[in-house]
Amino acid sequence: MNRHATAVWKGTLTAGTGTLDTQSGALSKQPYSFKGRFQDESGKSGTNPEELIAAAHAGCFAMQLSHFLAENGTPAEELNAEAVVTYGAAAEGGFEITESAIKLTGKVPGIDAAKFNELAEQAKAGCPVSKALGAIKVTLDARLA
Repeated sequence: MNRHATAVWKGTLTAGTGTLDTQSGALSKQPYSFKGRFQDESGKSGTNPEELIAAAHAGCFAMQLSHFLAENGTPAEELNAEAVVTYGAAAEGGFEITESAIKLTGKVPGIDAAKFNELAEQAKAGCPVSKALGAIKVTLDARLA
């Protein structure tokens, strides 16, 4: 199976602007820019590649964990996963992504904290996006609600 997205960029790195479109239509002419990526800490001026990686990681992880929990006989009522992708200047120049930190709160009836954490760690290691992010540090802070 393949999924696709399209980026259109016009202009220079710092003065240019771009748009992103996804196959599903979830993003349609979604703006992105240097400012939104490197200067706007609020994140309100448009999306950026790192934000999209964070969304993909949180979503993939939550789906993988829900599968493991169901297999365990303790399906989740709710999984709230937030991924924070850290990036900044690279020592050799340019920029780099250095970490994706997942913070998870789960409502899972009938499971103890030890088993929940064990399955969450398995999901962190096994979700396809975590695997794709193998070049960076991936951390997990999991707790039951």
